Amino acid sequence: MAAYKPVTVQACPKLGERITQDTLYWRGYKTPVQIKEFGAINKVDFSPVPPYNYAVTASSRVHIYGRYSQEPLKTFSRFREAAYCATYRDDGRLLAAGSEDGNIRLFDVSGKAPLRQFQGRSKPVHLVGFLSDKYRIFSGGDDYSSNVWDIPSATEIISYSEHTDYVRCGCASKVNADVFITGSYDHTVKLFDARTKSSVLTIEHGHPVESVLLFPSGGLLVSAGGRYVKVWDVLKGGQLLVSLKNHHKTVTCLCLNSSGQRLLSGSLDRHVKIYSTTSYKVVHSFNYATSILSLALSPEDETIVVGMTNGVLNVKHRKPEEKNENSQKKRQPAYRTYVKGRTYMPKQEDFCVSKPVKRVLRKYDKLLRSFQSSKALDAVLEPSIMLQTPEVTVAVMQELHRRGTLRSALAGRDEKQVNLLLTFVSRRVIEPRFTPVLVTVADMITDIYQPVVGQSAIVDRQFLKLQQAIGKEIDYQEELLEVLGMMDTLFATFTKKKDTCLEENKGNGVTEIMATNRSY
Repeated sequence: MAAYKPVTVQACPKLGERITQDTLYWRGYKTPVQIKEFGAINKVDFSPVPPYNYAVTASSRVHIYGRYSQEPLKTFSRFREAAYCATYRDDGRLLAAGSEDGNIRLFDVSGKAPLRQFQGRSKPVHLVGFLSDKYRIFSGGDDYSSNVWDIPSATEIISYSEHTDYVRCGCASKVNADVFITGSYDHTVKLFDARTKSSVLTIEHGHPVESVLLFPSGGLLVSAGGRYVKVWDVLKGGQLLVSLKNHHKTVTCLCLNSSGQRLLSGSLDRHVKIYSTTSYKVVHSFNYATSILSLALSPEDETIVVGMTNGVLNVKHRKPEEKNENSQKKRQPAYRTYVKGRTYMPKQEDFCVSKPVKRVLRKYDKLLRSFQSSKALDAVLEPSIMLQTPEVTVAVMQELHRRGTLRSALAGRDEKQVNLLLTFVSRRVIEPRFTPVLVTVADMITDIYQPVVGQSAIVDRQFLKLQQAIGKEIDYQEELLEVLGMMDTLFATFTKKKDTCLEENKGNGVTEIMATNRSY
């Protein structure tokens, strides 16, 4: 008796991933280090001066971590309730943070107790930052106000109440010491000048604003809210330059790399997207375990820190550059070991012993070998196989059709199984690699279950979806044939014009030769 031959699954070529310089650069990070915090991490901020420690705000604490430390170097815990938005000053010596009780605390990085405490707000303060002159702080909170504070006297200089909802994000200009920007849940971004009594510019983002970012030049502003990341030209009065919609859920944080040529955005969809600031196209992306609330990149792009909703801090460090010479020397002995004896050709007097290879059959192959057609089809209609490897399901259907048992395998099924079959066929019938087989399957299903049409709303709905899918594909094919006809006409016209031009050139050449001969 001949041995059973397993079902041959058609292998289709896969498009390889496009490897670019950005792909190689952003893949050059080590396996991430996970650090568990006490609550959701709402802010991560790097110190702008070496050794580039970073502050993590979570729950009622602010932790200071070293770049390579997994334990906090220092902890500020003088908060009665939740702490928000701990931010470094440009010289890295001071740290300011808001809180749930409405107070703003200013800490010396080398100390523990607050140097200053700014009071006067009755609701939580979610936004705190330093103006570029280093002697003033701006803030925003749930009382809809934006404020500027004087550090030496710990008093409020000016207050703006132009937002109509919570103020949750902001940034300061590095070019002008009086300019800062705030973003609010009222869908607006406002630019303030501390020398004026009202906002200078208002931009309508269209969604609750979660994060804003100003380019170092001060001319471009990036706002994030909803699924959108929008870039605005501040010098042209807030003109929209580009709107990006690459995330599936709300974008929560923004960040620039050290050169300003790459923009990073984190979202609740667990992804960090990296854009080129020249073309604003996604050049790379990172995937994380849970939703992302905060994101920071060290000044030299050596470390990426991501804070998530489950309180986990994800830290990635760049791999050190390896020397090619050392890596090649290490690989050479291992390579020779594996290749040794592989090219040996046996001689005539040699006795070759072949090691029997045990062939492991899949579940559907075992069922086909025992001629259980219906159960074999059930085995490949499992969701894991249909979604991840649909070519296996189609290959088994093709084998059943070759054997002549496909109709009997499709018959005698209940409402749930027919619904599963029709769902798979309606989704995959339009794929060119599956169309020849699935069209036959669709015909058989229609013939078998035509008498019961109208008895089940679920099955009727799937038949309508199948009809719509095939109808759309037929329309596409007709349009493509029309386009091909137009292209054939154009190509034929171009060919005729070329032939005419060649004949004219030949004729002109003969006339010129005759004219020159007569002159002689």
